[in-house]
Amino acid sequence: MPRIDRYLLSQFLQLFGFFALVLVGVYWMNKAVGLFDQLIGDGQSALVFLEFSLLTLPFVIKLVLPVAAFIATVYVTNRMMTESELVVMQATGFSAFRLARPVLYFGLVVGLLMSILGHVLVPASRSALESARATISENITARYLTEGSFTHPAPDVTLYIRDISPQGELLDLFLADNRAPDARTTYTARKALFVRGDTGPKLIMFNGMVQGLNRSTQALAVTRFADFTFDLGALIKAGGPHNRSAAELTTAELLWPTDALVAETGKPPASLIFDGHNRFAEPLLALCVTLVGFGALVLGGFSRFGLWRQIALAIALLIVVQGVNTSAADWGPKVSGGWALAYLAPLLGLALAWGLLTKASGRRRVKGGQA
Repeated sequence: MPRIDRYLLSQFLQLFGFFALVLVGVYWMNKAVGLFDQLIGDGQSALVFLEFSLLTLPFVIKLVLPVAAFIATVYVTNRMMTESELVVMQATGFSAFRLARPVLYFGLVVGLLMSILGHVLVPASRSALESARATISENITARYLTEGSFTHPAPDVTLYIRDISPQGELLDLFLADNRAPDARTTYTARKALFVRGDTGPKLIMFNGMVQGLNRSTQALAVTRFADFTFDLGALIKAGGPHNRSAAELTTAELLWPTDALVAETGKPPASLIFDGHNRFAEPLLALCVTLVGFGALVLGGFSRFGLWRQIALAIALLIVVQGVNTSAADWGPKVSGGWALAYLAPLLGLALAWGLLTKASGRRRVKGGQA
């Protein structure tokens, strides 16, 4: 690679890393606040919060990489035009297409990162995240074992625990079952334990009492026990087998969906195929936004006031490309053969970049001929 290409590519990569880090940090912090409240409020530990946060990072990174690449391209190009670096390069005979070569390399690097994220890391992290959520939802001790608070494992069921010993014993337990319309049953025990059974979690109570109240006759029946087992699995609905979403499937599964996958995800084959092709289109979209940003800015020459009109043009063209991409994402999954619409926005972006670079090269030739 020529030295000038290495120089320009290093400038793009440095600013890209900075802007990507800032955008990922801002977006992740915004999501982490809600995630922290949800997990800590459910009694989860800080390690669980850290695990969930790390599993959401691949999706966040994939989301912000194209934006960071566009900002880095516009920022570096504007600075080099303002400082006359690109103007000098153009004066020595470099065409807009020749100057765009390191931008192409930069876009390919970003596209490669997008491919790794889209095909490998994001599906794996989504699958691990759903598995962690399913594990937490089945963890009865984390959801309902709260000292000194009334919790509700199920409608019309109230649970209270005064204290939990270091050995995991539940001390002074109170359980009220009001599910029956004509009866109310109250369980109290000095000590209890949670154990896992084949049908779900079970509550084993020791040295307690059962009070059954008949609402119609107001008759109270009291039974004392040395030990008693209460089936919590009958109260709490099991999550059942986890059905994967399209984001958790591999690219091969999306491109060639089976009837089992259609039933599992609840999506039609056209939608799954579109999602598979979209994983190939997203890296191309990241490539084209860098070329569009560069092509729009090289239309202008040196100016002490900057290239604000060209920057506005680049942003407007990016909005157009994104609008086409959003429309394709709406219509592509609904029609047979709609997978081709996934490539519409990248092709439009590449066409716009080609047109901008062609116009910039033509303008430079005209100025050179007049001189």
